[in-house]
Amino acid sequence: MAAIAAFTARSLKTPSPRPFGASIVRTNSGELLLRALNAVRQEFDPSSHAEVRAIRKAAKRLKSISLAGYTLYTTCEPCPMCMSAALWAGLDRVVYGATIEDANRHCNQIHIPATEVNARSDMKCIIDGPVLRDKCYALFTHPNMLRAFRLWSTRRRK
Repeated sequence: MAAIAAFTARSLKTPSPRPFGASIVRTNSGELLLRALNAVRQEFDPSSHAEVRAIRKAAKRLKSISLAGYTLYTTCEPCPMCMSAALWAGLDRVVYGATIEDANRHCNQIHIPATEVNARSDMKCIIDGPVLRDKCYALFTHPNMLRAFRLWSTRRRK
């Protein structure tokens, strides 16, 4: 978790800071397969969450739709879309840092915990989190990220 938080933190020094990062590692060895950042704005694609991008890249790299034997680490609790993708991919485990509630302080979220998506599925994986929550939440509160959140204006006005 510390490694993906550090990788994601590097984006905070760029013109496109992002607090959402994900990595996929081999479950039994911890060997890194790949990392990805959220690219919703860069790709003009609402589904380009870090977790989904990591899963897509891993499946292509492995030439398999199954990611059994792998673990997803993510700086924030997966949204229902991302958690569903993790389940469809057959990941062994999902480990997250900040919570959906943490992210919702800064941007819109769907308030369905990853554990609930897992519980309602025929496919199961282990979910651990929050892990290193303060370190991961710090990605959301970095001054450059707070400035970017204001520009994103993702908060719906009621």
